[in-house]
Amino acid sequence: MIVKNPNFEISAVSPKQYPKNNLPEIVLVGKSNVGKSSFINTMINRKRLARTSSEPGKTRQINFYNIDNQFYFVDLPGYGYSKMSKVEQEKVGAFIEEYLFNREQIALIIFLIDIRHSPSANDKLMYNYVISSKLPFIILANKADKIAITKVENSVKDLQKEINPIGDAIILPFSSERKIYKDDVFNIIEKYITI
Repeated sequence: MIVKNPNFEISAVSPKQYPKNNLPEIVLVGKSNVGKSSFINTMINRKRLARTSSEPGKTRQINFYNIDNQFYFVDLPGYGYSKMSKVEQEKVGAFIEEYLFNREQIALIIFLIDIRHSPSANDKLMYNYVISSKLPFIILANKADKIAITKVENSVKDLQKEINPIGDAIILPFSSERKIYKDDVFNIIEKYITI
């Protein structure tokens, strides 16, 4: 897929702010600093459309990126960021839940997990959340450039064993640096956004 004119459309914290044009939405979930913004920039071939930060917990709204009026990438706030106050965590959690369980335009959830680490307790909670939403999803083992290329396949298998032992979820490696996995992900996305 060649992306020609992506743009950031809106940051929302409630349904009345969500886009009204019924385009399919590809939703990104994952812990703070797992690389959701970098994923978006890689997929659309832009350096800084989605703002990246080395400081976790920066995204506190739901960010909608309109991709050529064909679909949205929707970046949800990351979880597991300890410096966010309890009240803020609950507020963010509530609007994420409201979005995930009520938004009819969601076509696919992309769940990013850091390939270098075993899934955290929060990752496992999010996995159960994604399962209970009954929406289609894939898991990306992100930051694959941070390990030797010869270890990527086994690391993906280890992640599968730990988070999805029955093996019915698609788990793919991904790296914003290497970009070599981009087409695999777009091939899946295209299946879910065809109107």
